[in-house]
Amino acid sequence: MRRLIAAYVHLTDRVSDYVGYLAAALIFFMGGTLIFDAITRNLIKMPVHWAVELTQFTLAAYYFMGGPMTLKNDEHVRMDLWYASLSRRNRNRMDLGTIGFLIFYLGVTLVGSVSSLAYAIQTNEKRFSIWNPSVIPIKALMVLCLVLMLMQAVALLLRHVGLVRKGHPR
Repeated sequence: MRRLIAAYVHLTDRVSDYVGYLAAALIFFMGGTLIFDAITRNLIKMPVHWAVELTQFTLAAYYFMGGPMTLKNDEHVRMDLWYASLSRRNRNRMDLGTIGFLIFYLGVTLVGSVSSLAYAIQTNEKRFSIWNPSVIPIKALMVLCLVLMLMQAVALLLRHVGLVRKGHPR
């Protein structure tokens, strides 16, 4: 059973890293799209209406895809005022509690996201604008990234539980 848990944690960490590095590459795509928009709008005097919206969608993808890696690397925002004064063992215990809340939150968010994606597919939902793009791809990506974030939160929980059982604080 320990090998299965270790394999799950390792696989989840690897997938989170891969998706996170892919998200980091999106910065260059966003920059290129905005430069293209600036050139066509200011130099050629032929604005493209889709560039800013595409950048907004890409930024949303960037946030969604970066979440699991941020969680894995323990680089998320936390209030350190009280947390930093705790012993390592008590920090680990607090992390266990907050991971439980995180898993609940991600589960509820995932249920809502799946419902939103199903609605978007049923109605062929589009964003109301000049470009009028479909929102189905970004909502599908949101669902996939929430699943990965939930998997990463479970992996983090398993890692913390394993550390507590051994008596080795983080």
